[in-house]
Amino acid sequence: MSTANDGQPHGAGRAPVDLDDPTLSRFDIVREGARRDDIEIVHYEPQFPVPGTRAERRLSRTITFMFLLVGALSTAFLVVYIWWPWDYESQSGLGVLYTPLLGLTLGLALLLIGFGLLAWGKKLLPKEVSIQGRHDEEVSEDERKLTGNTMLYLADEMGVRRRPLLGISLLAGLAPVGAVAAAPLIGGMIEQPHKNNQMFTTGWKPEDGKRIHLAHHDGTPVRPEDVSPGGQITVFPGIEGGATNKHADSPVLLIHLREGDAAQAKAANVREDKPDYMWGNYIAYSKICTHAGCPASLYEQQTNRLLCPCHQSQFLITDNARPIFGPANRRLPQLPLDVEGGFFVAKSDFTETVGPDFWERP
Repeated sequence: MSTANDGQPHGAGRAPVDLDDPTLSRFDIVREGARRDDIEIVHYEPQFPVPGTRAERRLSRTITFMFLLVGALSTAFLVVYIWWPWDYESQSGLGVLYTPLLGLTLGLALLLIGFGLLAWGKKLLPKEVSIQGRHDEEVSEDERKLTGNTMLYLADEMGVRRRPLLGISLLAGLAPVGAVAAAPLIGGMIEQPHKNNQMFTTGWKPEDGKRIHLAHHDGTPVRPEDVSPGGQITVFPGIEGGATNKHADSPVLLIHLREGDAAQAKAANVREDKPDYMWGNYIAYSKICTHAGCPASLYEQQTNRLLCPCHQSQFLITDNARPIFGPANRRLPQLPLDVEGGFFVAKSDFTETVGPDFWERP
């Protein structure tokens, strides 16, 4: 407990003030409440002893402008979020600006909220230093009255009554911020996030009925003899930009299983109604981890496990790439395989969504 110089708690020895005395100001009641709570206000200095000065009005207008700008930026965020074209096209189209504009508008809005509140607190509110002691007494009716008046006094000191434009601007600025927080929750009801089925198609989707070849990084098609038994390689769609970020959801791990392991994998495929997804002893899985989208590319040949190095998820290749360890809880999608003219092709696109689980959520 903080004490005065005589060793007594702050406020000790003083006669209590009659709270019903009409001559008391609200600050007098606040000070009395502080004393009864063992709080001594040792320094109190208004920023503007004379209300309504030009400096005070100028500062109020500046803070008002900040809050109104918050509202404008938050509204701009909502407009971009709902109506701006967001389909990504490499190096072209308005879609490339979608994410930067969301970050710019929301970032500046939050920054201005901070600046506005700091300026209000530092430049408009009075400077106060108080010393408080601890107490465990029960709350009396007087204490409730003291607390209520203290809260009202704080509202007065905020200057909202004397500076109504500040309060209005704060409300106008923060209301759109609340809408920003709700936008991702209701955005899917405004515009379909799975429009054009873009999250459910990859570079393996047949073009004009023509099946896509499995290709090396340089675009050359892959032959069965390119992968030795027990080995694996990363392959890409044999289309323009198939090995670039344009089709970052399409890398596939092509694995040549040994005879016994291939038999297990085929039996597992039959159980999952995928009897024709393998070609011979070859099997192919998406390389995108279903936990966080990292490349699951560490193949452990002896145990037929595929490991993701980011968060240590493990998938059992001979059982539909079922997750058996780590945070991933969904298997890797399997690519249906066939051979045409001595080269591997994909019979179809993936029949399950590629990548992290949240992509499947409406």
